[in-house]
Amino acid sequence: MVTKQQRQRQLAREKFERQQERRGTAHARRRRRNQIVAAVAAVVVVAGGGAWLAVATSDDDKDDKKTNAADTPPSTQPSAPQTPPPAAKPKTCAAPAPGDPTKEQFPAEPAMSIDTAGAYTMTLKTTCGEVKVALDAAKAPHTVNSFAFLAGKKFFDHTKCHRLTTGGLAVLQCGDPTGTGTGGPGYKFVDENLGTAGADGTAAYPAGTVAMANSGPGTNGSQFFLVTGDSKLPPNYTPFGKVTGGMDVLQKIAAAGTEDGSSDGAPHENVVLDSVTVAK
Repeated sequence: MVTKQQRQRQLAREKFERQQERRGTAHARRRRRNQIVAAVAAVVVVAGGGAWLAVATSDDDKDDKKTNAADTPPSTQPSAPQTPPPAAKPKTCAAPAPGDPTKEQFPAEPAMSIDTAGAYTMTLKTTCGEVKVALDAAKAPHTVNSFAFLAGKKFFDHTKCHRLTTGGLAVLQCGDPTGTGTGGPGYKFVDENLGTAGADGTAAYPAGTVAMANSGPGTNGSQFFLVTGDSKLPPNYTPFGKVTGGMDVLQKIAAAGTEDGSSDGAPHENVVLDSVTVAK
């Protein structure tokens, strides 16, 4: 007959053996994990002078943590206070007007219909405020004619300004009906009014300049940028206007920075062109 003391000793021995078995299993898993890590570390991919090493958390790692936690007595010490995440930066611009971009496409550049000697003003009514631009029809007739045509078709209405740069180059880019940086009106037209590069290969694009974005010579479409701070660029981008009102609106957008905090990305503010008009 097994006495009570013998039964207690047997249970203690079995508990000890189970603990040893768990620890041995955990040790084996850690050894296997370390072997895998060592093998991965031996194959380091070097790209652009930088080395990248990725180590994934496996289910074995999770099991090890569970086993170790089971052998650790609960602590009577209070846990360290958690640092709250930084408060989200508020957005201050208004909600966009109801509606969506037309995304209409046109087969060819519109026929010339503007008075190249006339004075034209483009008005951008944005969710962040109104911006007025004096257009230079004499020096950039094709560009101003295209903007007058597209504005008349409400092509720019409800489109989002998709890009903001704040480091070195300070511009807000708009005019893409898709909001991706790849959209346009379906046609392209020539470069105009290009300046001359200085000794460093760049030309001045002062704050308030409005110019065309492009993907190479003669690829102007509908995307344009507003210069929010004095910038230098290769003289490859057609300047066709100057901000005459609302520079404070642009500087407010620039001051809010990008959504991800980088120097080049989507604006933090939701900048949408509710309407764009061109008038003589």
